[in-house]
Amino acid sequence: MSAGTEERILAVLEDDAQASYTEIAERANVSKPTVRKYIDKLESEGVIVGYSADIDPKKLSGKSIALVGIDVTSERYVEVTRELKDLDVVESLYTSSGDHMLMAEVRAADGDEVGEAIREKILSIEGVTAAHPSFLQERLK
Repeated sequence: MSAGTEERILAVLEDDAQASYTEIAERANVSKPTVRKYIDKLESEGVIVGYSADIDPKKLSGKSIALVGIDVTSERYVEVTRELKDLDVVESLYTSSGDHMLMAEVRAADGDEVGEAIREKILSIEGVTAAHPSFLQERLK
């Protein structure tokens, strides 16, 4: 399979996760069966892990969103990630090579509730040593 075709299909999906196979085929300049084959392959390989909508935090009434850098003791890493994935306030969770071992997208009604969720839910997990929130304000791109 051609890497160029795969990249074009992924580019369309990254631009519009709700694009139909027909739209993807037209924009990636391939046939509809080719789109279906590549998407099935990318999903089965775990390249595509889900489809989501992009959110502008400022226009999302009644919600605050924070990206939270989370530090974890190495011996509790697996258990901590499992517990974080089970929390309703954690919208998404990523491993990170930056300043923190994990990055979580946390959503709650307002900044106070985000802070409460961090204190009472995230920091209370055995093995979590720190949580550093950055509140998202306005989507620029």
